[in-house]
Amino acid sequence: MAFKPLHDRVLVRRVESDEKTKGGLIIPDSAKEKPAEGEIISVGEGARKDSGELIAPAVKAGDRVLFGKWSGTEVTVDGEELLIMKESDILGIIN
Repeated sequence: MAFKPLHDRVLVRRVESDEKTKGGLIIPDSAKEKPAEGEIISVGEGARKDSGELIAPAVKAGDRVLFGKWSGTEVTVDGEELLIMKESDILGIIN
């Protein structure tokens, strides 16, 4: 991958949602919402305090995360749809 986020930004690949509900109903593409779950692909070096000290990011490449429905900016990198967002837009890490 030829893209590295800057500062406190992260590059996220959305995780595809299930095609069926728990009851077995098939969800058509037109009714699906974009998932708010993803995998961290790449992480910037972190934010800086006013003193210039680096604040290390709390997430790393490979982490599965939840983020807000309208978080991030959609970009295409190497033909793949990804999201760039600030680390603060991430709600939590899924273990």
